[in-house]
Amino acid sequence: MLASMGQAPSRRGFLGQFLSLGQFLSMTGAAAISSEIARGQNVCPAGAVGGKSDFTLRIAPVTVELAPKKIVKTIGYNGIAPGPLIRVREGKPVTIDVHNDTGVAELVHWHGLHIPSDVDGSMEEGTPMVAAHGCRRYSFTPAPSGTRWYHSHGMAGRNLNRATYTGQFGFFYIEPASEPGAYDQEIFLAFREWEPYLSTMGEDDASLDVAYKQFSINDRALGHGDPIRVREGQRVLLRILNASATMHRRIGFAGHKFQVVAMDGNPVARPQSIEALELGPAERIDAIVEMNQPGVWILGATEDHDREAGMGIVVEYAGRSGEPQWIAPQGKWDYTIFAAAPSSSATAPSSSPAPPSRIDTLMEWDQAAERIPLVIEKKFVGHRWVDNWTINGKSYPKTDPIIVRAGHRYTLVFDNRSDEAHPVHLHRHTFELKKIAGVPVRRGIRKDVVVLPAKSVVEAELIANNPGPTLFHCHQQMHMDYGFMTMLKYST
Repeated sequence: MLASMGQAPSRRGFLGQFLSLGQFLSMTGAAAISSEIARGQNVCPAGAVGGKSDFTLRIAPVTVELAPKKIVKTIGYNGIAPGPLIRVREGKPVTIDVHNDTGVAELVHWHGLHIPSDVDGSMEEGTPMVAAHGCRRYSFTPAPSGTRWYHSHGMAGRNLNRATYTGQFGFFYIEPASEPGAYDQEIFLAFREWEPYLSTMGEDDASLDVAYKQFSINDRALGHGDPIRVREGQRVLLRILNASATMHRRIGFAGHKFQVVAMDGNPVARPQSIEALELGPAERIDAIVEMNQPGVWILGATEDHDREAGMGIVVEYAGRSGEPQWIAPQGKWDYTIFAAAPSSSATAPSSSPAPPSRIDTLMEWDQAAERIPLVIEKKFVGHRWVDNWTINGKSYPKTDPIIVRAGHRYTLVFDNRSDEAHPVHLHRHTFELKKIAGVPVRRGIRKDVVVLPAKSVVEAELIANNPGPTLFHCHQQMHMDYGFMTMLKYST
């Protein structure tokens, strides 16, 4: 059965259909259904024809009560937003039936999974849409292990009731074959804004951007709903997601430190304890917190307005009461502190491509890897309109594809020449950070989203190990909608 956020999860079912079973049988026969099932992406079969799915998701209107008189109406999964926690075992095949009970076609993207293009959840990659009032079944083998998530993957443009602006998102956790479980509680926390609207932030000649009226962690505003209850001496594992469509987040936990153990679901080479986390849209961080400061505290956004408007949660120690306290965290976020430590015995790496799971103590990188420049620029529009974005001088769908060969190693050179930070995401693959703003990074920081600072260059190593059409885009919804997207294609 599907689990709610922060509770012990169990297993149930999820995904889709273009035609009813009766229509499909009359047109193509049962043999065609068997063929569709064999391909792993099909209309939802019924009964003995296809067997019961492991999970079921229903896309439909939902009402979220963040707090008394703070009601949000949106589109979500299974009557809630965020959607149910989906928990699976690495390497064990799953089937997910997605029913679309709305009047528009939809997609569900399985973010961070290394799965085939036709089930990844991107129309550009060839994944079929889940038709309005239809159903579609996705079948795949979940990998790699770690904190992933799922969400709508369509275009929204100026319609802020579509795509990632809605409540169509949820955690997807892939359990590794062996997990040490060195913690006492596991809590899933999605940071989220609601009720988006277009604004120029008071500047008459500025470009339009997205602002929000409501804020929460999961489906509750600060001070409403149950607190996280802990005991002194516990180790609590927080799986944190920035589920925003557009906003970067800085997060603190008054009186406590986060020991970061994984980013985007991938274990870091060197866990470090810090006071504040920073996540761009779609990034995830797993962090263990030692409960060693008895009291009643607030965990939440460091921006006072957003936290006080709801983006926080109370953490309450057993036997303690009183007003929740907030202490602003100190320190600067830096990806590189989680890379491998220097090794005096390091030797040059092998020239053959390493498996994507390798965590190496070497700072040296394969300098022979082909460099792929990706120059990002903004085409300012202003005058209360939306800016456009280009990759190597072109906006999607006119962008040139990134061409790679299976088994080869590449250096992706993300050259951000704009004055905004960008959370860039590569579907179906994991890359390893190699250099930030000209400074080499030691191995061990593996991501599927990385925030590119304004006016800066970030380099990442990619091993082309999952053939098929692959989407690359900014995970800021408005940037993606207005040109910041291209395809990675494998040559034959």
